[in-house]
Amino acid sequence: MNSAANTNAPYAARTSNRSPENGLVFWGVVASPYQLKMQALADSGGVPWQRWPDQAGFLNALKTPVRLARSRRTQTIGRFPQRIPGLDEYPAVPYYSLDGETFHYDSTGLALHLDHLKACPQPLLPEHPALRFVCRLIDEAYDEFGLYMVHHNRWVTSAATNIMGETTSREMRKLLPPGSRRRFGRKLAERQVRRCCYLFSAAPEGFSAGVDKNLTVQARPGFPATHELLDNAWRRYLAAMEQVLREQPFLLGDRFTLADASAYGQLGMNLSDGRAAELLEQLAPRTFAWLGMIRNGEHVNSTGNLYLSPHLEALLDIIAGTFIPLMQQNEAAYCSALTHGQTLFNEAAFDRGEALYDGTLMDRPFRAVVKTFQVIVWRELCLHWEGLAASDREQLKSVLPVLVNSAFTLQGADRTAHTSASIY
Repeated sequence: MNSAANTNAPYAARTSNRSPENGLVFWGVVASPYQLKMQALADSGGVPWQRWPDQAGFLNALKTPVRLARSRRTQTIGRFPQRIPGLDEYPAVPYYSLDGETFHYDSTGLALHLDHLKACPQPLLPEHPALRFVCRLIDEAYDEFGLYMVHHNRWVTSAATNIMGETTSREMRKLLPPGSRRRFGRKLAERQVRRCCYLFSAAPEGFSAGVDKNLTVQARPGFPATHELLDNAWRRYLAAMEQVLREQPFLLGDRFTLADASAYGQLGMNLSDGRAAELLEQLAPRTFAWLGMIRNGEHVNSTGNLYLSPHLEALLDIIAGTFIPLMQQNEAAYCSALTHGQTLFNEAAFDRGEALYDGTLMDRPFRAVVKTFQVIVWRELCLHWEGLAASDREQLKSVLPVLVNSAFTLQGADRTAHTSASIY
């Protein structure tokens, strides 16, 4: 058995003799890259955690989804430092809690929250403004575009080998009727395959994954095929990661930051996906080993300096070729949709064929639905860039010339809408 096949088990909780009330409670499943990211953030500072419902007592496993559902209806689940009404939306999972009662969402928000509470020995976001900007840029690139690549890898590349339906049904066992786990796992897998086009993975006509039709991504009329685009982008991201990790232990220097957590959460998601894990190890052995190191908690309390390295150039170059234009096109499409009276966005709009736009990435066409949470991401990054001192911008452009001033400007929003977002 090769090493890629041995990567399914070590997603266990980091527990201690302290109760969950003294650490973190996560409501989530290991199928989620954002769950893996949040676990890595907690691990980096030695903060104990438990993942519910898998590790919850029977009563907490039953009570928590009811509490979450009520809080979602009343819009009282928090996002640190604040939620953006009208643009933000609640995820299915994961959530985190500091007391086991009140829940928050957003994996980047957890890093900000932990830094605010000084819960970790070292800040998860750099204090230097230029470094902090690069950290947020890498974080958001992996969270938004990285999700598309690794979700595609799970349900397309690894269609015959991924086990996430089975894994998730086991984690959710306390909430399922007796004897329903297998059916739940199957239906969950079918649902995720149907969502692939929403998550940017549009199949070409006649595509076959070598599995049952219900587990095969189907071509969607009017949507250009994006499988080759995503495959090529993933390989470029891996090559860029190899370039950085050949020279330094973490993306921003000698210690772990939010940027590493986001890269780990997304790329590490594929460690349990069979074929994708094998390809990852073949294409990027340093990155594969690095992901395993973080998965196993060996990045705990890492120390050292953070710095802007020219070795980041390739990573930022592929971010500038994928994430940045995607965010620009999404934000411009959102502004255009508003002028035409569109009020429904995200997956609900996609399911109805509304709020769609056509764009281009890496010289290839795509069709997508406007995502309001990506509007927030882009506006916050633009505000962050604009808030940098001229000397910080010059430092960034001298070390990493791919970061040009024109990249971080809004394409269509008015200034009032722009400044409604907060700067992290």
